[in-house]
Amino acid sequence: MKMTQLNPLTVAVQMDPMEGIKIAGDSTFHIMLAGQARGHRLYHYLATDLTYRDGRVLAKARPVNVQKVEGDHFAFGEPEMLDLGRDVDVVLMRQDPPFDLSYITATHLLERVQEETLVVNDPASVRNAPEKLFVLDYARFMPPTMITRDLAEVRSFLAQHGEIVVKPLYGNGGVAVFHVGKNGANLSSLVEIFKASWVEPFMVQAFIPGVAQGDKRIVLIDGEVAGAVNRIPGAGEIRSNLAVGGSAAKTVLTDREREICDAMGPELKARGLLFVGIDVIGGEWLTEINVTSPTGIVSIDAFDGTDTGGMIWDAIDARLAARAAA
Repeated sequence: MKMTQLNPLTVAVQMDPMEGIKIAGDSTFHIMLAGQARGHRLYHYLATDLTYRDGRVLAKARPVNVQKVEGDHFAFGEPEMLDLGRDVDVVLMRQDPPFDLSYITATHLLERVQEETLVVNDPASVRNAPEKLFVLDYARFMPPTMITRDLAEVRSFLAQHGEIVVKPLYGNGGVAVFHVGKNGANLSSLVEIFKASWVEPFMVQAFIPGVAQGDKRIVLIDGEVAGAVNRIPGAGEIRSNLAVGGSAAKTVLTDREREICDAMGPELKARGLLFVGIDVIGGEWLTEINVTSPTGIVSIDAFDGTDTGGMIWDAIDARLAARAAA
């Protein structure tokens, strides 16, 4: 196994285009700033830049320097072909969903470098833990939930629970999340649209009125709570995602939320899911476990005066030290 000098590290960040990120709230950018401050050498590449050749996984990547200056937040060097197993200490898999076959293919390729390079989050665990399916392992903490493509089943669920929320199984950022009232107006049309738009079943949950007071994002680093932020829906919305107009507010954890985190923390750590964001409504109802590209740490640090990016690098250092000692 490759012996790794913990600092400085060579880090390849698989993410979305640098040009399009919003640095004021982007968690990946926040992590990159924290890594650069520690002297780590950063590279940027897209998932489409991956190549498998002669038994090696390569990425056409560009060295990048980042700075917290809106509109001038990055500078690229000349592209290099990196062997992700030999040339890199850490790969951060941070591109946003959709969690589709392209995303899954990237996890399969990155899994092939795991014996040589630390990939965060663990690619096989990411593949096996999509947000709205992995959470079913903790159904005791969830609102009543159904996954289906059957209109009759959805109607029955609505009759049982009065109001429901319908959302795509592999969606993100609050896109295509619908609230259906007691009268079920347009339910059949909505189900038709979902079935025409996605080949997968969709998720249906009992509506939790407490969402009006916020949907709490809790961040766990290597299984331990790092902080939380409450995301409050905008006027006329049930969606609290910051990407669709929600606002952030300082918060603390309830006893129930601590119970949820304690229940899943050891499993997250065992799976190599080092940076995870979970969503809890009303202080008690778990709705998602985000492992692909969780967000929220910029707001948490702003409210709590913490350094969540630094905590992530500390956890990475601990993982690398454990691998070197093995």
